[in-house]
Amino acid sequence: MEFRFRPTLSILLHALLLFQFVSESRARDFAKDSDNNMHEVLKIQMKEQSITSPNEPLNPQLNIFFTPKDLKIGKKMPLFFALKDPSTSPHLLPKDEADSIPFSLSKLPYLLDFFSFSKDSPQAKAMEDTFFHCEISAMNGESKFCATSLESMLDWTREILGFDTKLDVYTTDFIKKSPVTLQNYTILQKPKEILVPKLVACHTLPYPYAVFYCHMQKGENKLFKISLLGENGDRIEAAAICHMDTKEWNHDHVAFRVLKVQPGSSPVCHFFPVDNLVWVPSSSM
Repeated sequence: MEFRFRPTLSILLHALLLFQFVSESRARDFAKDSDNNMHEVLKIQMKEQSITSPNEPLNPQLNIFFTPKDLKIGKKMPLFFALKDPSTSPHLLPKDEADSIPFSLSKLPYLLDFFSFSKDSPQAKAMEDTFFHCEISAMNGESKFCATSLESMLDWTREILGFDTKLDVYTTDFIKKSPVTLQNYTILQKPKEILVPKLVACHTLPYPYAVFYCHMQKGENKLFKISLLGENGDRIEAAAICHMDTKEWNHDHVAFRVLKVQPGSSPVCHFFPVDNLVWVPSSSM
């Protein structure tokens, strides 16, 4: 039996729009709802591109990396997939409301007051780190953008992939998920490569409302859909990407420690968390 991984753009956009079109201004309410969630989101999401000391123990949440040699039926690997509760996750704002709120590190004192966070709180640290990731210069060959609304995400994606291009979107989907976040998973079927000329990956960042770090990296990148079975019976249809050229990456990138490889010596692959989005030109005519 083949488990289908469906890039259903219309269904996903409908779900996102349900979050987006909220009554009146809800930004402060979202901040209150996501207080306890923001710092945990920060720890999970920032690890993916973090630089760590060689003596620092590896966080179990870093069990998302692999190499193309692992892409074979029956391969077993320890993987971390965070459990995400949409009811407690930050929500999308309408574009006009998101655009009315400053989004800049220089405005952080104002924003902390706006969202009622103290300057020494975990939420303040999360917001500061999000601004750092959004405002730091892009790597060589990278285009990047922080989207604060669905409209801005789609506008920028179309700017990269083509204004007249129809889009498909891929995500990681839980078919059956237990409370166990880290366990051994086995690849059930031959991983299927999604052949696309280029793609835009959008990663959630910790913020009182939904913010996505979207980027496109030049060079050879391969997108896969992979069927996984966990030792606890979990079933996941996962989206994953392989960056085939890593010679320009920082030598201290955590992926090299996890995989025990050097920049340029091996492609680096990773699974996408469940709340990340991968936009590609549609394969349908």
